[in-house]
Amino acid sequence: MKGTFRSLNIRNYRIWAGGALVSNVGTWMQRTAQDWIVLTQLTNHNATAVGIVMGLQFGPQILLLPVTGFAADHLDRRKLLMATQLAMGLLALGLGLLTVTGLVQLWHVYMFAFGLGCVAAFDAPARQTFVSDLVTEAELSNAVALNSTSFNAARMIGPACAGLLVASVGSGWVFLLNAASYVAVLFSLSRLRIDELHTRHKVPRQRGSLVDGFRYVWHRPDLKAILLMLFLFGTFGLNFPIFISTMSVTVFHQGASKYGLLTSIMAIGSVTGALLAARREKPTMALLLMGAGIFGAGLTLAALMPNYWLFGLMLIVIGVSAQTFTTSANSTIQLSTEPAMRGRVMAIFMAIALGGTPLGAPIVGWVADGYGPRWALAVGAAAGFGSVLVGLHYLMKYRNLRVKLVEGRLHFSIDALVP
Repeated sequence: MKGTFRSLNIRNYRIWAGGALVSNVGTWMQRTAQDWIVLTQLTNHNATAVGIVMGLQFGPQILLLPVTGFAADHLDRRKLLMATQLAMGLLALGLGLLTVTGLVQLWHVYMFAFGLGCVAAFDAPARQTFVSDLVTEAELSNAVALNSTSFNAARMIGPACAGLLVASVGSGWVFLLNAASYVAVLFSLSRLRIDELHTRHKVPRQRGSLVDGFRYVWHRPDLKAILLMLFLFGTFGLNFPIFISTMSVTVFHQGASKYGLLTSIMAIGSVTGALLAARREKPTMALLLMGAGIFGAGLTLAALMPNYWLFGLMLIVIGVSAQTFTTSANSTIQLSTEPAMRGRVMAIFMAIALGGTPLGAPIVGWVADGYGPRWALAVGAAAGFGSVLVGLHYLMKYRNLRVKLVEGRLHFSIDALVP
């Protein structure tokens, strides 16, 4: 294989990717069913409750930041992932049993969401940096993009399946199926060839390791700009469970199957964006700006769409742009960070990407409840445009961005990046 799928030539990565895809499908099935029972079964279409669930699930990314990056840099990542994947499977099993037996209450969902968030806080930076253990440095950008492709292919399959299963057998069985899906990724981790892992630059254990990570980022204007763009983008823009569920239920008056279908429709765009990223040799700041700008425009147009199918069409555009931004940000940071600092910097990256949700999701949910889902989409659009402004400020201040009009066409130029 060459080009887009070249990382699959590597045996360890190929095995890992297969197990991860099965688990990702189960994860998206659970997310869809979880948001659905909170919105329609445990509350009376309360978007704020969905936002609280999201906040509890992603808040630990910030709370546990002092130890999660340390764990990713210092512990055996394969063994750490086996522990986190097993724990997440058991949490899905517990919520599934409560739901199937009819005992589930809203506080149960809150509790399991927080527990899952605590485990995921360790899992996410380890999983992101584990890719560098599976492939060579030359294939890292491609492998990161293929990981995103897998995640979003699962987003295309999982929610549609969840919608059908919720409508036919109930949410509890979706949670139980997700619990079973973790067996695949645990099996793939056990089948990796240890001697072929690229475990390099092990960091000596010492006090102040996390402080070193923040100090490293602080002295890198490019990383600071990307992380600030990511904060705006992730905190107020990537609240799709709220956007899609409230538009589906309260604006277009659709049921569970159509709600799941909308998430899968958006995933068509996400998969397309991830595959396009996999074809690129190296991400650039221009891609980040383009992704954020189109994302803001897409959410603006989505807020104005008069019917279900036109809204779904705009979700494809939003999916492409969101994936272009997030994948480019991930690859740029991993490729431009020293390997010895990568785990801590990626823990900061994941804390910002997911940890902003406790702040943004309740606010976006409150806007959806108080002013309507279309205004919630407008908040996300503003986040996309705000990210563009941050990126432009960085380019003008540190990269000497120049814009010229030559023969009626705009030409842009910037200085080379010097970390």
